Amino acid sequence: MAQHCPPSGGSFNIGDAAAASGVSAKMIRHYESIGLIGAARRTEAGYRVYAEQDVRVLQFIHRGRALGFSLDQIRDLLALWQDKERASADVRALARTHIDELNRKIAEMEAMRRTLEALAASCHGDARSDCPILDDLAAH
Repeated sequence: MAQHCPPSGGSFNIGDAAAASGVSAKMIRHYESIGLIGAARRTEAGYRVYAEQDVRVLQFIHRGRALGFSLDQIRDLLALWQDKERASADVRALARTHIDELNRKIAEMEAMRRTLEALAASCHGDARSDCPILDDLAAH
């Protein structure tokens, strides 16, 4: 990702913060509404203003989402990131739990793929109306 430089004064409007972090303006507002990020400072006109540290937090969230962490997990990771007295074992435990979840989801998806491959292989794929794929869907 290219580094986005803030406008003069080191502050970002929501569009600049979105461009610099990879998080859409809509999601920035959502993260603020659920307390994942702190409320933005406001100009006299009511526009949101973000500091460089706010953008770093948004980048952290963006990367966490890209790795598949839930918002609750990201909330925990943010707390750990901001706690300089944290134990790295706590961070590792959270990551290991997430890896276990990913492995479970991968196994489920592989089972779905195998089932669909078997159903697709048993389907004639011609003008006949009988279809094992539809039969299987209707049976469950």
